[in-house]
Amino acid sequence: MLYIVATPIGNLKDISERALETLQGVDFILCENTLHSSKLLSHFNIKKPLISYHQHSKLQKIDYLISLLKQGKNLALITDAGTPCISDPGGKLIEEVLRALPETEISPIPGPSALISALCLAGFPVDKFLFMGFPPAKKGRNKFFQEALSSKHPVVFYESCHRILRTLKELSVLLQTTYPVRGEASNRAGYQLPTNLVVCRELTKIFETIYRGTLEEVILSIKRDASSNKPKGEFVVIIS
Repeated sequence: MLYIVATPIGNLKDISERALETLQGVDFILCENTLHSSKLLSHFNIKKPLISYHQHSKLQKIDYLISLLKQGKNLALITDAGTPCISDPGGKLIEEVLRALPETEISPIPGPSALISALCLAGFPVDKFLFMGFPPAKKGRNKFFQEALSSKHPVVFYESCHRILRTLKELSVLLQTTYPVRGEASNRAGYQLPTNLVVCRELTKIFETIYRGTLEEVILSIKRDASSNKPKGEFVVIIS
């Protein structure tokens, strides 16, 4: 059996009793970073063999994991933080498992998710939304942002601390050059910037920060914070 187990995105108290029970009961735990996950498991006194599985894992690793399932072993898949298979390589593993062993039981053990945690505090309607994962690091960025800005529903995506300012600046430039709006609310260039933007940093952690406002306002706020301390962790961006 394969369990998909959500783990805390920051605050260790957010782990569920069912998640702990499941991790205690399986034969192997699959994780992105064995060092990172060993710290989490050690905190809860869970001693189980760890197997690394991440975006750079080769097909031979998946074949090995499938062989363990064929032997009747119970596996738990965790990610470095949050719910597996949401913008991480877990989805590929499940796809291959179902292809090779369609009878395999796959059970979700729900819990923390940066995506849902951010949406619940957005402050505007999110009964429908578009989740886009991480923007491309190089090629395809402009297309990604055009799709985000043209959506009729709120858009959510992740970004790293290394690229958050670059991403917001690119969004601002694209918005001002692509979507002109007439009216009193428009700026001098004749464009209306979004007033509903939420950027979440380090959710559930000590330095949790929520930025709200226009793109320009959020950029200035992040720049101000970065002048004293470099932005750390991953960001969740929501555009209304």
